[in-house]
Amino acid sequence: MIAPSVFRLPSSRSPLAAEAAAGAVYPPAPLPARSPGGPGPSADGGGAAPPLVLRVLNVVEEADAAAVLAPGVLDATEQKRAADFRREEHRRGYVAAHVALRFLLGARLGLAPGAVRLTRETCPTCGELHGRPAVVGGGVHFSLSHSGALALIAMAPVTVGADVEETPSREVADQTARMLHPDEAAELAALPDAERAMAFGRAWVRKEAYLKALGTGLSRSLALDYVGTGPTPPPGPRGWALTDVRVPQGYLAAVAVRV
Repeated sequence: MIAPSVFRLPSSRSPLAAEAAAGAVYPPAPLPARSPGGPGPSADGGGAAPPLVLRVLNVVEEADAAAVLAPGVLDATEQKRAADFRREEHRRGYVAAHVALRFLLGARLGLAPGAVRLTRETCPTCGELHGRPAVVGGGVHFSLSHSGALALIAMAPVTVGADVEETPSREVADQTARMLHPDEAAELAALPDAERAMAFGRAWVRKEAYLKALGTGLSRSLALDYVGTGPTPPPGPRGWALTDVRVPQGYLAAVAVRV
C-alpha cells in the first residue's frame, strides 16, 4: 500500500492564487518528471518503476479557494459541466477536484493551470471519443477520481488509472458481488458478514482503477478480470501493476499503472 501526499490549493487571499489565475505556473517550481528505479510504484516516484505521483485533496476544505480560481483555470467544457450539477455540494466538489488537477498538471508540464489543454482519447470498446482523459500533446498521463469529500489524482509518464470510493455498505456488497469475477464472488461469499463490505470495496476500487486505465470504464464486464478481495492485491492483469492507496478511514482507493 502506498500513501499519497496531500495537495492544497493556494488560499484565495494568497498572492500565489492571483498569479496562478493570471497565468503563472503554480507551484513556481514544476513537479519533476520522475525516473524509473525500484521494483514497484510509490506515491512520489522515488525508487519507482514506473514512476508515479499521487496526490489526495479534501474537496470540501478546498472548495472556497477553488471557486475563486475556477473562472481563470477551468475550460468551457469543465465550467458547463460544473454548472449542470443540481446539487451545490456536487458542483463544488467537481470544481475543487478539477482546479486541483489543472494545478498539478500545469506544475508537471511547466504551464499555467489554465493553459493545460485536455481531451478524450478513443474508447477501446466503441471507438468514440469518450475514452481516457488526456493532455493535448501528451507529456504526462493522469487519472482523477472523486468520491465524497476526497479526490485522488495520479500522474505518470505511462498509462495510469486511479479510483477512490467511500466504503460501501454490506447491502451494496451483497447486491453487487455477483457482477465480479467468479473467484472474487466466491471469496466474498466465504467471508463473515462483518468483513464482506470492506473486501468488496477493495476489489471494486482496484477494478475501477484498472478499467479507467484501460479507457473502457464500466463498459467492460466486471467479471473478466481478477483483482482479488484480500488486503493485498494479487499480481495485476498482464502488463499492469495494481496497488492499494492509503486514504482516510471511510474510504478505499487503488491505482493501476502500465508496466
